[in-house]
Amino acid sequence: MNREILRIALPAIIANVTVPLLGLADTAIAGHLSSTQGAAYIGAISVGAMMFNLIYWNFGFLRMGTSGMTAQAYGAGDVAEQARLLRSSCGLALLISLIIVVLQWPLQWLALWAIGPSAEVRDLALSYFYIGIWGAPPIFIMMSLKGWLLGMQNSTYPMAISIGVNVLNIVVSVIAVYLLGAGFKGIAIGTVVAEYVGLAISVWMVWHKYCDIVRRIRWRKLFDFTGAGKFMRVNADIFVRSFVLMLVTLFFISAGARSGDMILAVNALMMQLFTLYSHFIDGVAFAGEALVGKYYGAGNVRRMNLCVRRLFAWGSVVMLAFAVAYALFPEPIYSLLTSDAGVVRAAMDYRWWCVAIPVAGMAAFVWDGVYIGLTASRAMMVAVLAAGATFWLSFFALPADWGNDRLWLAFILYLVMRGVILTACYRHYGQEKMKNLR
Repeated sequence: MNREILRIALPAIIANVTVPLLGLADTAIAGHLSSTQGAAYIGAISVGAMMFNLIYWNFGFLRMGTSGMTAQAYGAGDVAEQARLLRSSCGLALLISLIIVVLQWPLQWLALWAIGPSAEVRDLALSYFYIGIWGAPPIFIMMSLKGWLLGMQNSTYPMAISIGVNVLNIVVSVIAVYLLGAGFKGIAIGTVVAEYVGLAISVWMVWHKYCDIVRRIRWRKLFDFTGAGKFMRVNADIFVRSFVLMLVTLFFISAGARSGDMILAVNALMMQLFTLYSHFIDGVAFAGEALVGKYYGAGNVRRMNLCVRRLFAWGSVVMLAFAVAYALFPEPIYSLLTSDAGVVRAAMDYRWWCVAIPVAGMAAFVWDGVYIGLTASRAMMVAVLAAGATFWLSFFALPADWGNDRLWLAFILYLVMRGVILTACYRHYGQEKMKNLR
């Protein structure tokens, strides 16, 4: 079982870790475009990326909803269902992406209203956005393909796709900016080109390995979702869950910003450490999606229970590694992320919140993978709604003179509540699911 978990988790972790590298490369390219406008270019890259995150984050169900149901079909040996899910997921991804392209003007207005950048950064970010939005179709379809591949117990292909797209993105962006003279817009051009090339490679990889399944698909029914009721219900639940997660993150950022530039910088640094941890623990969760779904689909209760226990064992290993590192080496870690000594000193006052993040969040992340494998999306949605309510109630109930500690305590309680509710739900929901298998 441990070997099965690591076979899926390790490639997923490697793929996740490559994502921040792309952001660093884009920031470096932007920062060297001008000796006088470097800050504006860097700010525009940050705002542009945040605009897309605000939009795309809500559609993570294209990957998550697809992986759990596909894993169940894989475990049951239902090839027809595997083919139908691939068609339905890709069809829904294409449909949503086309709607987003059509609605790009109101979407950019909403995103900029939420972020509130300066006029100079706003204009640059818009030039980035209006080019980058044309990458929505390949991005969304690749979400579906990665989810489907993970459900088919294949995390190596998604890793190869992620690494390939990110490397190509950097190369094409450098060529567009410096050799073709496209300037700042060249960064967005490189991103879009890489995404379409990545989609072409992804389609070829799926065809090469799963051609027998692909041949079963009637592509003329790409937008026919008849009989996809469960697929749509699961995706709707995950959409609501993702939307609440986004609202919590937005509130966290805005609340920190209202406390001044130094607190904003400290919180941004600490959230980078939260993101780094999430990239690793998500690898364990991805293994849960694939393996729990497979064993549930196969009706193998014993292996499914063993899988859940081993997932939490590996999750605990990741949790302890990060908690110990954040506790013992806070200042060197902060210094790797910023050369501003003032920010490092300020962050040291909040270092124990960094230690608490892995401990508070481990159960929520691992349970997410288990629940996706079970397609228990309604419980996931309820847990996040309750945890979100806990976050806001805690923040407004705690004394205002606690300052930034109030915000972090509310966030930690939010993470803990997600894990507690999902644990309690599994005692009932998970057992009911397993009764149906016996």
